Amino acid sequence: MDTSSLTASPLAATDYPLLNIFWTMLELFVWILWFFLLFKIITDIFRSHDLSGWGKAGWLILVILLPLIGVLIYLIARGQSMGRRDIEQARQNDAAFKAYIRDAAASDAAGGGGAGHVDDLAKLADLKEKGAISEEEYQKAKDKILT
Repeated sequence: MDTSSLTASPLAATDYPLLNIFWTMLELFVWILWFFLLFKIITDIFRSHDLSGWGKAGWLILVILLPLIGVLIYLIARGQSMGRRDIEQARQNDAAFKAYIRDAAASDAAGGGGAGHVDDLAKLADLKEKGAISEEEYQKAKDKILT
C-alpha cells in the first residue's frame, strides 16, 4: 500500500494564497450584508402603513425579480422614510416595555409582592434610625416581614 497517497501534499497550503482567503472573506461579508439589506427592505415594505396593498406588492415584486436594481431604487425612493419607521418602531417598543414594567411593578405592589416588602423594610429602617423602635424590635419586625 502506498502511504504517500494518505498524507496531504505539502503544496496544499500554497494552492490557496492568503490574498485569496481575504478576497473570499470579503465576498462572504458582502453576501451577508446583501441578504441583511434585502430582508430589512422586505420587512420595511410590509411594515409601511403609507403603502397600499398594490404598492407593497409592486415593491416586493421589483425587489425579488430585480434584486440589485429594486433595492437601490427602494433605498433612493424610500430610504429616509425607512429610517423614520425604524425610529418610530423603536419608540413603540420602548413605550410598550416601560408600560409592561409599570404594570408588573403595580401588580407586585398590590398583590403583596416584593415591592410591598421593600416599602415595609424602608419604614422599619426609618423608625429604627429615629429611635422609635429598638434593635430587637427592628429585627423581630424584619423577620416577620421576610417570612
